[in-house]
Amino acid sequence: MRIRIVDAFSERPFAGNPAGVVLLDSGDFPDTAWLQRVATEVNLSETAFAHRLPAGSDADWALRWLTPAAEVNMCGHATLATAHVLHTTGTASGTVRFRTRSGVLTTTADDRGAITMDFPTAPLTPVEVPPVVAGALGTEIRSAHDTGPDVGDLLVELPDEKSVRALAPDLKALAGHGGRGVITTARAENPDGGYDFISRCFFPGVGIDEDPVTGSAHTALAPFWSARLGRASLVGLQGAARTGFVRTELRGDRTLLTGSAVTVIDGELLVTG
Repeated sequence: MRIRIVDAFSERPFAGNPAGVVLLDSGDFPDTAWLQRVATEVNLSETAFAHRLPAGSDADWALRWLTPAAEVNMCGHATLATAHVLHTTGTASGTVRFRTRSGVLTTTADDRGAITMDFPTAPLTPVEVPPVVAGALGTEIRSAHDTGPDVGDLLVELPDEKSVRALAPDLKALAGHGGRGVITTARAENPDGGYDFISRCFFPGVGIDEDPVTGSAHTALAPFWSARLGRASLVGLQGAARTGFVRTELRGDRTLLTGSAVTVIDGELLVTG
């Protein structure tokens, strides 16, 4: 079967967030242990596995996401990468519905290749900053929010963009705090810089020290910053060494995430079981 590496949330190669994409030939998923071995071998933040569903199903494709260490409930960039592969190979067009752990997620491609994903908005609950997180980040924290079961991260607001860019957290300590990981964010320093907020995401507990561009995190970042900036449509910049832009539009209990993608590797997976 074919395996592809796709740079998501980027219009050029070697930027954004790379994801593995495997379109399965069968109408079911192989054993989870095999999926995990492939994801560990690919060794990207997520590898997506998808198979077509029968006509009349609640969705068009079934989709799962695995990090090198674990399966996750939601992943934006690997969903974007999968939709990109389906559209660029002629396997699908227009709107595609994916059955996932987070319910049915819909993606729609426009005529320029950008893909908009319809995801559930993360519920934000103010919480006290866990001491282990405060110590691991080593910087001032303005607020912290739980992001609910689908995202499963702690959203942490820092004082300014410089604080986010300068982060060098104690990843071993962060891995032990519970949940999937930590989203750090701040308002953009320059309002004319092309983005409204900046973020960086750390998930050492599931085998990802720093995720370059995290779509699922923006289902929490969108309501967080829309409430503060007074606008439903925003642009987020994420990343350090690799960066990418995510356009967000808050629609109540749903959040639209829009980005582009580029296929950089197209190969054959020789071990199929």
